[in-house]
Amino acid sequence: MIFRRLNPIFDFLNAKQWLTIILFVLLWAVSSFSYWKKYDWNPSSMVNFGYEFAMQNKSETPQNAILFKGETGDLGAGYDGQIFYYFSRPLSNFNLVWPKGFDESYRAPRIGYPFLIALFGIFGKSFAIFGMYFWNIALILLSYVFLRKLLDEETKPYAILYLLSPFALGSYYVLVSDSVMVSLLIIAYYFYRKEKWIQFILLSSLAILTKEPALFLLFPLGLLALVQRDWKRTIVVGSVLIIPVCWHLYLSYKFPNWRPGRLTDFILPFEGLISYMESIWRQLDSGIQLKELARLFSRFPLVLLFFLGVFLPFTGNIKKGWEFRISFLLIMFMVGTAGYYHFWSVYENVSRMFTLSIPVLLFLMKEDKQIRKEEYIIVTIFVLFLFLLKVLFISKQMGFQVGF
Repeated sequence: MIFRRLNPIFDFLNAKQWLTIILFVLLWAVSSFSYWKKYDWNPSSMVNFGYEFAMQNKSETPQNAILFKGETGDLGAGYDGQIFYYFSRPLSNFNLVWPKGFDESYRAPRIGYPFLIALFGIFGKSFAIFGMYFWNIALILLSYVFLRKLLDEETKPYAILYLLSPFALGSYYVLVSDSVMVSLLIIAYYFYRKEKWIQFILLSSLAILTKEPALFLLFPLGLLALVQRDWKRTIVVGSVLIIPVCWHLYLSYKFPNWRPGRLTDFILPFEGLISYMESIWRQLDSGIQLKELARLFSRFPLVLLFFLGVFLPFTGNIKKGWEFRISFLLIMFMVGTAGYYHFWSVYENVSRMFTLSIPVLLFLMKEDKQIRKEEYIIVTIFVLFLFLLKVLFISKQMGFQVGF
């Protein structure tokens, strides 16, 4: 019943694309300004420079950057946006001298986003920060255009879910790589459908080097080509691994302790979900503190979304769009095996894992009109509403200083 009432809204916005773009601009602008307002209206605040790491990389830190002092015990560690910024600096300076203080064996493989940032960073450190904003905004708008070209007329109205995705917005809100990776992947998939193989290989390789979950769409595409005995497409999809493998070989040479399998250390089936639920019970048992409880429950809709996402691929006609069903399940596998310490303990960490699910859902909707999509879409919209409440009224100002 609720979903039926939403359909006219989707149709209206589909017919008024200018209004859809205005909504996107307003949504992302409000999120940006609400963040900047807490930190002297300084755009560098969204990079989340931690004082500890800024001190170790002082020469590559913008002079008037917002430096977070952090909470007791974390020494001003900041957040992941700074990692991509600092990894971009050697590329801008035409060298591969890695920044100090970061775990090279975990972060160095994700060189795609720093590479894009470095294209602006050549002109200076402040330009590098501008590049982080530029690529997040420009790529999602560009990929939205390509996404609409990939969808049929019946599915096209729902493309607004991608443009207004709370998960892509959450990625932008901390200037990390999830939205960039998904945008590159959509554009690459468009070229794949158009049989523009070179563009597909280069963009897909860049997407993998931006973040590994790009494989969650590319692997099922290769599997489909293999099952259909389309050897040309099988070779093309397999070719997207050449550049990432070469980069990993370089890392193995540069860092003897480097091993790609280290990522498996983060696979902890249901540990994150169980620990998160336990944290809710502990909070309720210790007494209700409304603001803390609100922060804690902000992740609960993501629990619902996870279980809906596991259920969704098994609805409708399973023979249709099975490659996207596999892709969707791989995304849910990533969410379900995410540990508590690194992921489920922080809203931003777990919500960003759903970013790829929106375009994959749209591709599946195009192939199978009978899938049970309504609940997943409604909860996603609810998550967007909660995200806005969080950034406007719940997120607190952290201790900071301007420059050194």
